[in-house]
Amino acid sequence: KKNIRTRPQYRVRARPEGSKSYPVDIIVFNGSNHSYENEYLIVECKKKKRKDGLKQLQDYLTFSKAQLGVWYNGEEKLYLRKIIGDGNINFEEIPNIPEFGKRVEDIGKFKRRDLQTTHNLKSDFKTIRNYLAGNASKIKNDLILSQQLINLIFCKIYDELNTAPDEDLNFRAGTGENPEKIKDRIYELFNKVKKKYDDVFDNTDNLILDAKSVAYVVGDLQNKCLVDAERDIIAEAFEVFIGKSLKGEQGQFFTPRNVIRMMIEVLDPKENEKIIDPACGTGGFLVESLRYVWNKIDEKGKKNKWSINQIENEKNEVAKKNISGIDDDVFLTKVAKAYMAILGDGRSGTFSENSLDKPDNWDEITKSKVKLNSFDILLTNPPFGSKIKVEGESILQQYDLGHKWKQNSKNQIWEKGKLKESESPQIIFIERCLDLLKENGKMAIVLPDGIFGNETLSYLRNWIIKKAKILAVIDIPLETFLPHTGTKTSILVLKKTTSEELSNDYKIFMAVADYCGHDRRGYKINEDDLPLIPKRFHEWFKKHK
Repeated sequence: KKNIRTRPQYRVRARPEGSKSYPVDIIVFNGSNHSYENEYLIVECKKKKRKDGLKQLQDYLTFSKAQLGVWYNGEEKLYLRKIIGDGNINFEEIPNIPEFGKRVEDIGKFKRRDLQTTHNLKSDFKTIRNYLAGNASKIKNDLILSQQLINLIFCKIYDELNTAPDEDLNFRAGTGENPEKIKDRIYELFNKVKKKYDDVFDNTDNLILDAKSVAYVVGDLQNKCLVDAERDIIAEAFEVFIGKSLKGEQGQFFTPRNVIRMMIEVLDPKENEKIIDPACGTGGFLVESLRYVWNKIDEKGKKNKWSINQIENEKNEVAKKNISGIDDDVFLTKVAKAYMAILGDGRSGTFSENSLDKPDNWDEITKSKVKLNSFDILLTNPPFGSKIKVEGESILQQYDLGHKWKQNSKNQIWEKGKLKESESPQIIFIERCLDLLKENGKMAIVLPDGIFGNETLSYLRNWIIKKAKILAVIDIPLETFLPHTGTKTSILVLKKTTSEELSNDYKIFMAVADYCGHDRRGYKINEDDLPLIPKRFHEWFKKHK
């Protein structure tokens, strides 16, 4: 830190003995002595186009003793190395800058243990997207670009999972390395991914990015650990590339990882319990549920002195038999299957179907794995929004909540009436979720706050309390789904149970989280109330059981 200077602003001199100088935004020195002879790296942060930024950075490097430069305008970035030889100054773009204490030549020379976990990759994906959109040969469609990036992400995840801590990674780009060589290595890695997971990827799944684009993406991501990322990196990539304009209209807003973990810890699934997400998207709830249950298996195996093979076999059985997900978006389902396959061989339980359709209309393999009244745990964030509707008599007639409800003026009892023409998906999803649970099964669902308070939905709340016991209502901050949507949401936790248990009064755990670990723009903040909630819920539940 002592080597870095931002204020007072440093100025590089046009000549060693001259008086004319140019201000730089950030400068890094070789030591704590901030002198001309110690200049090492210059960072320019300007909202200019890449061509202008490159020229300015070259000028500053020419005037200074600095050997390295970074240009970043909030949308794009580049790394530059100055090379002096035969009295001439030349520049080359490099994949990244070296870590503190390492050389430029060490860039791309990573052991698996050297990778760093990260909280938020959105800025990386944003700059990658902008680079690819402007430079990738013959590919301008965001959907194709997103598929290509996600293929590369799976290459990296596969490489991390199949590389020992002391081994060199294949997902790397070194300084001065021929981009074609990098491309060939990554393409070979993707072929291994396809071969191992041939039921997820097929012959139409290919890497088609040019060598320079592959090198750029690899160079940007190579020092980061994706397997242990704190956020759903697949969902983040998808959000950045597809954006609100395309996916927001379908009500698809991906759930932050800390929200997912909080919901899972509240329900506390056991290793023998069947788990489902009927709106699984890219598989965030599935992946984290699998990890949560695997931790229980590790603890059980350690206690009972199981062998490593016994523990791994138990984990594989759980992944194959107990984890299920459904989503009607074919691309998202494929991403979820690939993600589950690479992390834990749980791909066989992920299906592309309309969860709200009649189960008889599902594919045979889906029907054999997903049955109503058969799941112990359900976790989901269903699509919601005023612009999307569930329509069609064949679908709506399955549901009580697909009908109109009217309160009898004499006895104040709600009575089911005629079939509606359409209904919001979040309302129908509540009923389908309860349909999927077995008796005493539990669910946690993200819902817009209107469900809990709108007077016009009184019939819905009345219906819920006759079908399930409310275990908890957890108010989460407005910032939770920002910057993608400002819809205020809460989490409803239910237990599907008998009318006998519902006939008695009972207490409900209520919680308000003021902070969710990021601000309105998605940037990390230290304050996060969500990890505190599960422990308080379980303590409260024991007390009021």
